Amino acid sequence: MLIGLVSDSHGELKNLKDAAWKLAYNWHVKLLAHLGDECEDVDAIRDMRLEIIEAPGVYCREYQDPAIPNRVLKELEGQRILFTHTAETHKNDLPADPDPQQLALKHEVDVVAFGHTHIPEAKLENGVLWVNPGHLKDTDKKGHAPSFALLDIDEHNARALLFDLKSSEIIDSCAMEK
Repeated sequence: MLIGLVSDSHGELKNLKDAAWKLAYNWHVKLLAHLGDECEDVDAIRDMRLEIIEAPGVYCREYQDPAIPNRVLKELEGQRILFTHTAETHKNDLPADPDPQQLALKHEVDVVAFGHTHIPEAKLENGVLWVNPGHLKDTDKKGHAPSFALLDIDEHNARALLFDLKSSEIIDSCAMEK
């Protein structure tokens, strides 16, 4: 199963549409996760017929609404995936929000897909694949170009590929086996 990952679109709707288009039409992704900061931007891609998982950013008003999950845990193709804006707890968390670090330490998740830092990365840590697709801003003070990620999973493997939005070149990758 292929899952598209985007984060930190910050109102850059053209870049969000470009990333979603590349994931949907080049990679045939049917599921896309927006990992926060301006998660309402997904309204711009709802017509693409993608299933969308939304994890609100820690400063979004939705983050304080107990009816909207801040961290979404899904089992897909035998992989337990946490979709979250942050890779750790945050001062704006609600009391029931799980701690991504604890879930990983207890091996209650196989993959943590997160955003927040604007730094694209894919790494394997204690048997858990951590994936940050980066951001979709045209310019960012941390110096990274706009990027997105593809998560390729089956019951035994998970692989993350990170792409530069403009060139579509792979900028990082990581894989794990169960």
